[in-house]
Amino acid sequence: MTSKEIILGLCLLSLVLSMILMVIIRYISRVLVWILTILVILGSLGGTGVLWWLYAKQRRSPKETVTPEQLQIAEDNLRALLIYAISATVFTVILFLIMLVMRKRVALTIALFHVAGKVFIHLPLLVFQPFWTFFALVLFWVYWIMTLLFLGTTGSPVQNEQGFVEFKISGPLQYMWWYHVVGLIWISEFILACQQMTVAGAVVTYYFTRDKRNLPFTPILASVNRLIRYHLGTVAKGSFIITLVKIPRMILMYIHSQLKGKENACARCVLKSCICCLWCLEKCLNYLNQNAYTATAINSTNFCTSAKDAFVILVENALRVATINTVGDFMLFLGKVLIVCSTGLAGIMLLNYQQDYTVWVLPLIIVCLFAFLVAHCFLSIYEMVVDVLFLCFAIDTKYNDGSPGREFYMDKVLMEFVENSRKAMKEAGKGGVADSRELKPMASGASSA
Repeated sequence: MTSKEIILGLCLLSLVLSMILMVIIRYISRVLVWILTILVILGSLGGTGVLWWLYAKQRRSPKETVTPEQLQIAEDNLRALLIYAISATVFTVILFLIMLVMRKRVALTIALFHVAGKVFIHLPLLVFQPFWTFFALVLFWVYWIMTLLFLGTTGSPVQNEQGFVEFKISGPLQYMWWYHVVGLIWISEFILACQQMTVAGAVVTYYFTRDKRNLPFTPILASVNRLIRYHLGTVAKGSFIITLVKIPRMILMYIHSQLKGKENACARCVLKSCICCLWCLEKCLNYLNQNAYTATAINSTNFCTSAKDAFVILVENALRVATINTVGDFMLFLGKVLIVCSTGLAGIMLLNYQQDYTVWVLPLIIVCLFAFLVAHCFLSIYEMVVDVLFLCFAIDTKYNDGSPGREFYMDKVLMEFVENSRKAMKEAGKGGVADSRELKPMASGASSA
C-alpha cells in the first residue's frame, strides 16, 4: 500500500513501452533484430550491475544506529539482493551464450519481420486486438461469476448452528458447477481462438492480395465478418479440443496438490510426468490450431481438413519452422525481456530512493509480472502475424514456382531471402540432399490456395 503510486506508475510505464515497441516494429523492422539484441544485452548487464551495486552499498551501510527489527529486515534484504544478483548474473550469461549460438541464424528472421512490419502499416487495427480480446474476456468472466453466484444460491435455505443461512443443493443441480467450470475454460479458449482467426484472416487477405491498393477498407472487420458467417464452428471445435486436454491436466494438478507430502515417490513422479505430457500436448495443439485457422482462412475448409493440411505443411517444412519461426519467436521474447528489464530497472531506482519502507522486493515482483503480461499480450499479436506469414509463405512456395501463370504472392523481400538462402545452401552443401531439404518447394497438394 505504501508503494501503490509507484506500482501504478510502473505498470503504466510497461504499457507505454509495449505500445512504443509495437510502433517501432512497424517502421524499423529491418534493424529491429539487432536493436533488440543490443538493448537486451545492455539491459541485462545494466540490471545485473545495479543489483550488485545495491548489494555492495547496503552491505557497507552502517548498522549501529538501527533497531534490532530494522537490522533483521536489512539482513533479509541483503540476502535477497545477493540471490537476485546471482540469478541475474546466471541469466545474463545464459542469454549471452544463446545469442552467440544463434547469431548466424538471426539474419533469417529479418525478411519475415520486414513483411510483418508492412502488415502493421497496412492493418493498424491489429495493434488494438489485445484490448478487444481482453474486454471480451472480462465481460465473459463477469457473467460467469454472476452465474456462479446464482448457482450457489439455488438450493433450499437452511439455518445452521452458528445462525448463518446455508443453501442445500440436491439433485442434478449439485453437479451444475462442473458444467459451469467446463464452460469457463471452453468459452475463454473460444474467445482467444476468435482472436487468432481474426488475425489470420486479415493477414491472409493482405498476403494473397497482389495489389495492396485493392485491400478492403478494413480487413480486420472483413475478417470478423467471415468469422461470424462461416468459421464459428471451426473455432468452437478447435477450442473444445484444447479444453479436452486442459481439464485432465487441471484435475491431475488438483490431485497432486491434495496429495502433496502423502504420496510416495513413484506416484509423485507419475503425476508430474502426466501433467508435463499434457502440458506439452496442449502447447502443440495450440500451435497446430493456430496454423489450422490460417489454413481455414486460406482455403475455407473445415477444421479437420485445415488441421491436416497445416500439419503436412509444417512437417514438410520442419527445418523452416526450426530456423525461421522459432528464431522469430525468440526475438519477440527478447522484446518482452527488454520491457521487463526496463520496467524493473526503473522500479529498482524508484524504490531504492523511497524512504518510507525498507522491503521493496514484493512491489518489484508485482511490477515485473505485470510488465511481462502486458508485453506478452501486445507482442503475441506480432508473433501471430509472423506465424501466419510463414504458413502463407510455405503454401505460396507449394503451389507457385515463379513461372508465368504461377507467380509468387510473396513480398520481394521474401523472394530475395529465398534466392539468397538457396545460393548459400548450394555453396555450403554442393547438392547434399539432407542440407537442401530446408528450401525445396513442397509437393503439390489436392486443393489450391
